[in-house]
Amino acid sequence: MSERPVGHDGAQVEISENPSWTAGAGPAAIVIVLIILSLGGSIGAFIVGGLGTATALMITLGVVLTIVWLVLMTMPRVISPGHTQVVQFFGRYLGTNRRTGLSLVPPFTVTKKVTVRVRNFETETIKVNDANGNPVNIGAIIVWQVADTAKATFAVEDVDEFITSQAESALRHVATSHPYDGGTQHNPSLSGSTELVSTELANEVAARVHVAGVEILEARIGSLSYAPEIAQAMLQRQQAGAIVDARETIVDGAVTMVESALDQLEEKDIVHLDPERRAAMVSNLLVVLCSDTNVQPMINTGSLYT
Repeated sequence: MSERPVGHDGAQVEISENPSWTAGAGPAAIVIVLIILSLGGSIGAFIVGGLGTATALMITLGVVLTIVWLVLMTMPRVISPGHTQVVQFFGRYLGTNRRTGLSLVPPFTVTKKVTVRVRNFETETIKVNDANGNPVNIGAIIVWQVADTAKATFAVEDVDEFITSQAESALRHVATSHPYDGGTQHNPSLSGSTELVSTELANEVAARVHVAGVEILEARIGSLSYAPEIAQAMLQRQQAGAIVDARETIVDGAVTMVESALDQLEEKDIVHLDPERRAAMVSNLLVVLCSDTNVQPMINTGSLYT
């Protein structure tokens, strides 16, 4: 049975960030001075040796100073705020340099700059079916930051492309799990519970991009609408629902007003109404209060019984 490659667990690269050996600005300044002196000394030694004065000694000294210069040249680094450097020694990960400004790293190492600034992007507007099967167009805005520079460098090929594809995949999954509107407490809607859906989306994206050492700071719905082919039908449905809700409110208010009017008539002993006249008055008041148009009053000078 063959062993797995070192640093791998199956197909996933198992690596985490650790600090690299570094030195501050003071030692770095001393090394820079030594670089200048070794370069100048090597040039002077070769010139003196070329003039025939202690040739072998000068050339040897020049070679030694040149080697020192080459070694020291590989050590100084400059990092601006918001950036880090992943340090490698002949392909082996040594650690991450997070010291800003002038610093030193081990000699003969290669560094790769990795930004840890907060970044954001907006996904493409994708077309999916919501939980009720209605096609909707939805897009999201993702705010993220590299938390583990080693994973972001070695675990994925391109961290920007990786997080973009995973965010769209998570958005598609979340959108298909909720209805566009008319949600419930256990299954909120995309349009009515934006905060809850955004939190779920952030958790979904974070779980998918954890392997890349990325931290999701925020995820929110950027655009949301019905697909064009059903947008008009859904608008009519929403308008019908709004009309029904308005009618319910009007009827509830009218019943309350009629009840109050009848109670006041009886309390003030203005008129005595038998059940038939009371029903007629209720009917007339409801017609007046619930009608969409102005009602024209009709005066009845006779009796209800003739």
